[in-house]
Amino acid sequence: MNFVSILMGSKSDYEIVNEASKILQSFNVKYELVITSAHRSPTRTKEYIKDAEKRGAKVFIAAAGMAAHLAGAVAAYTVKPVIGIPMPGSNLASMDSLYSTVQMPSGIPVATVAIGKAGAINAAYFAIQILAVNDDLLSKALLEDRKKQEEKLVADSKMVEVLL
Repeated sequence: MNFVSILMGSKSDYEIVNEASKILQSFNVKYELVITSAHRSPTRTKEYIKDAEKRGAKVFIAAAGMAAHLAGAVAAYTVKPVIGIPMPGSNLASMDSLYSTVQMPSGIPVATVAIGKAGAINAAYFAIQILAVNDDLLSKALLEDRKKQEEKLVADSKMVEVLL
């Protein structure tokens, strides 16, 4: 069974990370969600990644805040695509989580999305796009979703627009 694995560094990340779950659900993409830490539970993290791969994980999404480096730790243990979500809320205006996610050494890539909720949503969409490379039905569903987004934007505009 193919699925997306979502990892978050702590329970406090759940509200934001759950936005990724909602997107995956809307496309009927199977996923798992676990709390594990690159620093507080490194053995658990490594063992989970290896087990998830054996069971069919095709893409990993990893969310962590502060200078926690969960996405980097995941990328160290897999050659599957890893998408990092920098989490908001640190004393450094979330720049620490952004930099620790985006600044990866050569040869160990992590795709990094926006900080917070927009990042969680885009991480799910990006994971779906990766899966859609080999799934025509999923690709069609993404195209239909884009069309619906455009239609909503046009309808929203008609409610407020003033044209000469």
